[in-house]
Amino acid sequence: MIDTLHATAVSVNDRAVVLRGRSGSGKSSTALAMLQMGAVLIADDQVRMTREDAHLFAHAPEVLPGHIETRGVGILHAAYQDRAEVALIVDLDHVEKDRLPPVRSCSILGVTLPLLWRVDAPYFPAAIVQFLNFGRANL
Repeated sequence: MIDTLHATAVSVNDRAVVLRGRSGSGKSSTALAMLQMGAVLIADDQVRMTREDAHLFAHAPEVLPGHIETRGVGILHAAYQDRAEVALIVDLDHVEKDRLPPVRSCSILGVTLPLLWRVDAPYFPAAIVQFLNFGRANL
């Protein structure tokens, strides 16, 4: 199965996050901040998704791999990888209001994944990197 999402995907240690949301929601800016923390771009604006057994993978599209749009600056080159297994979905259209939010999930191509909503704080890209590296405590 293959699906294409209007999203941006980056990888940390081969674990991808898919940043989804409407135009102007912060997908590219969140990804750009994560790139500065060592993440690697998979795709900006269009992400191909495939399911392999019980795993979901984000892929770079065939057009313009290794490029990320930065409003007010232009299209920038970035180190990239062709694909990575998706470990997290971030929905930038919903704003998190809870200090300690409930565990959320969503399903893409029949694979259930952890879901975070946007946090309007400067640490949010770093928190995503931390989540990809070490996961979330469920205390």
